[in-house]
Amino acid sequence: MEKFLQYTISGMSQGSLYTMVALGIVLIYRSNRVLNFAHGDMATAGTYVAMALLGMNLYFWLSSLVALLVGAGIAVLFYFCVLIPAQRRDATQLGQIILTLGVGLIIQGLVLRFGTLEPQTFPFPISDTKVYEFGNVVVSQLSLGTLIFNLLASLGFYLLVQKTKLGLAMRATSENLQAAQTLGIPTRRILALSWGLAAMLGVLGGLFLAATLLLDPFFMLEPFLKGFAAAVLGGMNSLPGAIVGGLILGVAESLAGGYLSVAFKNTLAFLVIILVLIFREEGLLGTKFVERV
Repeated sequence: MEKFLQYTISGMSQGSLYTMVALGIVLIYRSNRVLNFAHGDMATAGTYVAMALLGMNLYFWLSSLVALLVGAGIAVLFYFCVLIPAQRRDATQLGQIILTLGVGLIIQGLVLRFGTLEPQTFPFPISDTKVYEFGNVVVSQLSLGTLIFNLLASLGFYLLVQKTKLGLAMRATSENLQAAQTLGIPTRRILALSWGLAAMLGVLGGLFLAATLLLDPFFMLEPFLKGFAAAVLGGMNSLPGAIVGGLILGVAESLAGGYLSVAFKNTLAFLVIILVLIFREEGLLGTKFVERV
């Protein structure tokens, strides 16, 4: 039983990071019906900015704040300078997805140009070596802090979308763009805000992931794929689904790695995508998407 609890807590901690990535993916998909394949690269860029500022002896909170703003700025610039002009030229949905792939490759190139290929240890204020014992269950300070902080951040973001006027405008814009424009909602600014918030969620997850992993230009590739799997599992148009999907995937991976094999753990996310798409294409908490007219 102790081993099961150990794997479960560890999986929930990792799953909370998948949740942050999945929330950003779902937010963009709900708003624009676009899968943002540059999401992980935007998070990588923000994390590298934080690393550079920490190397200049800036406070961690200040470095993190600047990193979040940089990630949001990249996403907003992409929306205004690339996506909107493409949409005005009636770019297809596939074409817009290809644009996100292109900007992701550009960001990768810039990170490689100004960063380094050598894996680096990311300085983090929460220790990975200090542990807490709950009976026979041992939890590191970093794992516990990651779980608590990211769940609180996810809950705060969900409440922002569901309980505030800004969130109401975001939901109205995602549900029916033309009706929102008729009501006087500044839809362009709302959509730009959605891109910025999504990128900030990705960077926030990236900061914690960099503390868990070694920081390199491609460290967000696997977490992005796992976040995408979590989004599919929970439902691509459901924010609660992204939270639930991330936690389920994290726990499932941890249990699979503990009781089966580490090799199977790394393929579980892709097996999840296949099974969900076969048996419930809208995900656990998602609903069938009805095209806006």
